[in-house]
Amino acid sequence: MSHVVIIGCGVVGAAIAYELSQVKGLKITVFDRQPPAQASTGAALGVLMGVISQKIKGKAWLMRQTSIQRYETLIPELEAITGSKIPFNRQGILMLLCDAAKEISAWERLVETRQSQGWQLEIWNTAQLQNICPQVDYQKVIGAVYSPQDRQLDPTALTLALVKAAQQNGVTFKFGVAALDSQTSTPESSPKFCHRLETTEGKIAADWFVVAAGLGSTPLTAKLNQAIDIRPVLGQALQVRVGRPLGNRDFQPIITGNDVHIVPVGSGDYWLGATVEFPTNGDEIPPNQQLLESVREQAIAFCPELATATILRTWSGLRPRPEGRPAPIIDKLPGFSNVLLATGHYRNGVLLAPATAYAIREMIIPQGVGTGD
Repeated sequence: MSHVVIIGCGVVGAAIAYELSQVKGLKITVFDRQPPAQASTGAALGVLMGVISQKIKGKAWLMRQTSIQRYETLIPELEAITGSKIPFNRQGILMLLCDAAKEISAWERLVETRQSQGWQLEIWNTAQLQNICPQVDYQKVIGAVYSPQDRQLDPTALTLALVKAAQQNGVTFKFGVAALDSQTSTPESSPKFCHRLETTEGKIAADWFVVAAGLGSTPLTAKLNQAIDIRPVLGQALQVRVGRPLGNRDFQPIITGNDVHIVPVGSGDYWLGATVEFPTNGDEIPPNQQLLESVREQAIAFCPELATATILRTWSGLRPRPEGRPAPIIDKLPGFSNVLLATGHYRNGVLLAPATAYAIREMIIPQGVGTGD
């Protein structure tokens, strides 16, 4: 029986664990120095911008398409297995357009592309916007693009459900465990083979090691003398309470514009976010309150009723952004035959988690060999 060790239990690590738990003949262990759904997963807004993204071809689009399709079956699947409710907004994403009219032509081309790919996008003028989403100040925009097949979900609820479902399939999870060192073969010919990791709970041997540790991937791969450079980017968000649904209570899509998301989360509450803050000195990024306030002000400009909302809480998290290469990194660690990378998803960890899990499974079990029901 092959043993797979996954390091990291954010949404990506948990998705990989659940996906692999459905493959016969695998022993799977997941460890993390923190409880599940911490770090970037716990801070994410869970907005799944797939169809409405500007990615139209290649791996970047295929991963988005795969994940959007998988979520439609994954959420009910996990709810049935675990008995837990995963908040999943199926009412789409509405992107407000704020720039000059030339922007419309680019969206018209994307609408045609998506139609040819079997997906739906709609361009709304301000009259349609005023009629369908009266909470939006239509005078501040030139129109909108509505993506009915994109989604939003609660990343923490999703991750905990993935862990619970994987546990029911026999996966072992160890939290509060950190990697200390590694033991690898040093053959005359590459690639190397990692035999075991030394952790705070002792040595753990495996046939495969999957690094899904986000920002923790850099020190971990450094222990293998092959450091992958991943840098932090801070994101701040806030939860506000209006006390009632904005606009039509029966139509509550995610509203986004100028990179600010307005996310309905039930009972008249909304998440607003998120900032994008890069380190200015080393890797330290103190949260900038002015930037968070600018996010709130932009949200109010789009939906003026938010001006009277009560701020319930604010939070922040660090996103893992690969330095000098595209996000995410899903590949073998250079120089190793059995160390796989599933990390550096930057702002798309939740969106791309199912597709990442598929990709890792294919590296370990090519062409679905050994997949059980």
